[in-house]
Amino acid sequence: MLIGIAPVISPELLDTLFRMGHGDELVLADSFFPGDSCNSRVIRADGIRVPALLDGILALINPDTYVPHPFVMMAAGAGDTLDPSVEASFRAVIDKRWPGSPPIERIERFAFYERTKKAYAVVMTGETVKYGNIIIKKGVIPV
Repeated sequence: MLIGIAPVISPELLDTLFRMGHGDELVLADSFFPGDSCNSRVIRADGIRVPALLDGILALINPDTYVPHPFVMMAAGAGDTLDPSVEASFRAVIDKRWPGSPPIERIERFAFYERTKKAYAVVMTGETVKYGNIIIKKGVIPV
Protein backbone atom coordinates (compact mmCIF):
# COMPACT_ATOMS: atom_id res chain seq x y z
CA MET A 1 0.00 0.00 0.00
CA LEU A 2 1.26 3.45 -0.87
CA ILE A 3 0.53 6.43 1.34
CA GLY A 4 -1.90 8.91 -0.21
CA ILE A 5 -3.21 6.55 -2.90
CA ALA A 6 -6.78 5.35 -2.43
CA PRO A 7 -7.08 1.59 -1.98
CA VAL A 8 -9.48 1.45 -4.97
CA ILE A 9 -6.49 2.24 -7.22
CA SER A 10 -4.96 -1.09 -8.25
CA PRO A 11 -1.30 -1.40 -9.29
CA GLU A 12 -2.43 -1.92 -12.88
CA LEU A 13 -4.57 1.24 -12.80
CA LEU A 14 -1.78 3.24 -11.17
CA ASP A 15 0.60 2.13 -13.93
CA THR A 16 -1.97 3.09 -16.57
CA LEU A 17 -2.49 6.56 -15.07
CA PHE A 18 1.28 7.02 -15.01
CA ARG A 19 1.69 5.98 -18.66
CA MET A 20 -1.19 8.11 -19.99
CA GLY A 21 -0.18 11.38 -21.58
CA HIS A 22 -2.08 14.65 -21.58
CA GLY A 23 -5.08 14.38 -23.87
CA ASP A 24 -5.35 10.62 -23.38
CA GLU A 25 -8.76 9.40 -22.27
CA LEU A 26 -9.76 6.87 -19.63
CA VAL A 27 -13.22 5.29 -19.66
CA LEU A 28 -14.78 4.30 -16.35
CA ALA A 29 -17.41 1.81 -17.47
CA ASP A 30 -20.35 0.31 -15.65
CA SER A 31 -20.51 -3.46 -15.25
CA PHE A 32 -22.78 -3.84 -18.32
CA PHE A 33 -20.50 -1.93 -20.71
CA PRO A 34 -18.91 -3.83 -23.65
CA GLY A 35 -15.38 -2.87 -22.60
CA ASP A 36 -13.52 -5.79 -24.19
CA SER A 37 -15.40 -5.24 -27.46
CA CYS A 38 -14.44 -1.56 -27.55
CA ASN A 39 -10.80 -1.50 -26.41
CA SER A 40 -7.86 -3.89 -26.11
CA ARG A 41 -6.64 -2.36 -22.83
CA VAL A 42 -9.16 -3.27 -20.13
CA ILE A 43 -8.55 -3.03 -16.39
CA ARG A 44 -10.85 -4.84 -13.97
CA ALA A 45 -12.16 -2.97 -10.93
CA ASP A 46 -15.02 -5.31 -10.07
CA GLY A 47 -17.05 -4.36 -7.03
CA ILE A 48 -15.88 -0.74 -7.07
CA ARG A 49 -18.45 1.95 -7.85
CA VAL A 50 -17.58 4.77 -10.25
CA PRO A 51 -17.76 7.67 -7.72
CA ALA A 52 -15.17 5.98 -5.43
CA LEU A 53 -12.90 5.18 -8.36
CA LEU A 54 -13.34 8.66 -9.84
CA ASP A 55 -12.36 10.17 -6.50
CA GLY A 56 -9.21 8.03 -6.29
CA ILE A 57 -8.23 8.83 -9.88
CA LEU A 58 -8.87 12.58 -9.67
CA ALA A 59 -6.63 12.73 -6.60
CA LEU A 60 -3.79 11.61 -8.89
CA ILE A 61 -4.47 13.28 -12.24
CA ASN A 62 -6.12 16.48 -13.39
CA PRO A 63 -8.67 16.97 -16.16
CA ASP A 64 -7.63 18.59 -19.43
CA THR A 65 -8.19 22.33 -19.17
CA TYR A 66 -7.53 22.88 -22.90
CA VAL A 67 -10.78 21.27 -24.05
CA PRO A 68 -14.36 22.44 -23.47
CA HIS A 69 -15.46 19.11 -21.91
CA PRO A 70 -12.84 16.96 -20.14
CA PHE A 71 -15.64 14.74 -18.78
CA VAL A 72 -18.11 12.93 -21.04
CA MET A 73 -21.08 10.69 -20.28
CA MET A 74 -23.46 8.73 -22.47
CA ALA A 75 -26.75 10.38 -23.44
CA ALA A 76 -30.02 8.53 -22.96
CA GLY A 77 -31.25 6.52 -25.90
CA ALA A 78 -34.50 7.32 -27.68
CA GLY A 79 -37.43 6.86 -25.32
CA ASP A 80 -35.14 6.32 -22.33
CA THR A 81 -34.60 8.58 -19.33
CA LEU A 82 -31.61 9.43 -17.20
CA ASP A 83 -31.47 9.23 -13.43
CA PRO A 84 -30.09 12.70 -12.52
CA SER A 85 -28.56 11.32 -9.32
CA VAL A 86 -25.99 9.38 -11.37
CA GLU A 87 -24.46 12.49 -12.95
CA ALA A 88 -24.86 14.35 -9.64
CA SER A 89 -22.79 11.71 -7.83
CA PHE A 90 -20.04 11.97 -10.46
CA ARG A 91 -20.22 15.77 -10.44
CA ALA A 92 -19.87 15.91 -6.65
CA VAL A 93 -16.53 14.10 -6.92
CA ILE A 94 -15.35 16.30 -9.80
CA ASP A 95 -16.29 19.46 -7.89
CA LYS A 96 -14.52 18.18 -4.77
CA ARG A 97 -11.26 17.41 -6.60
CA TRP A 98 -11.32 19.98 -9.43
CA PRO A 99 -13.77 22.80 -8.62
CA GLY A 100 -14.71 24.97 -11.57
CA SER A 101 -14.48 22.13 -14.10
CA PRO A 102 -16.80 22.56 -17.09
CA PRO A 103 -20.14 20.74 -17.24
CA ILE A 104 -20.13 17.07 -18.18
CA GLU A 105 -20.84 16.61 -21.88
CA ARG A 106 -23.37 14.00 -23.01
CA ILE A 107 -22.87 12.14 -26.30
CA GLU A 108 -24.94 9.54 -28.12
CA ARG A 109 -24.38 5.87 -27.17
CA PHE A 110 -22.67 4.74 -30.36
CA ALA A 111 -20.50 7.88 -30.42
CA PHE A 112 -19.49 6.97 -26.85
CA TYR A 113 -18.51 3.47 -28.04
CA GLU A 114 -16.47 4.92 -30.90
CA ARG A 115 -14.70 7.28 -28.53
CA THR A 116 -14.00 4.34 -26.22
CA LYS A 117 -12.22 2.55 -29.09
CA LYS A 118 -9.75 5.46 -29.22
CA ALA A 119 -9.36 5.77 -25.43
CA TYR A 120 -6.12 4.83 -23.72
CA ALA A 121 -7.89 2.28 -21.53
CA VAL A 122 -11.23 1.12 -20.15
CA VAL A 123 -11.77 0.41 -16.47
CA MET A 124 -14.58 -2.10 -15.94
CA THR A 125 -16.14 -1.21 -12.59
CA GLY A 126 -18.78 -2.73 -10.38
CA GLU A 127 -21.13 0.15 -11.16
CA THR A 128 -24.71 -1.07 -11.66
CA VAL A 129 -26.61 2.17 -12.35
CA LYS A 130 -27.96 2.77 -15.83
CA TYR A 131 -25.73 5.08 -17.90
CA GLY A 132 -23.03 4.83 -15.22
CA ASN A 133 -20.09 5.47 -17.58
CA ILE A 134 -17.77 8.46 -17.78
CA ILE A 135 -14.76 9.41 -19.90
CA ILE A 136 -11.95 11.46 -18.32
CA LYS A 137 -9.51 13.37 -20.55
CA LYS A 138 -6.18 13.68 -18.73
CA GLY A 139 -4.67 17.13 -18.59
CA VAL A 140 -1.27 18.74 -18.35
CA ILE A 141 0.12 18.88 -14.82
CA PRO A 142 -0.79 22.29 -13.37
CA VAL A 143 2.12 24.53 -12.53
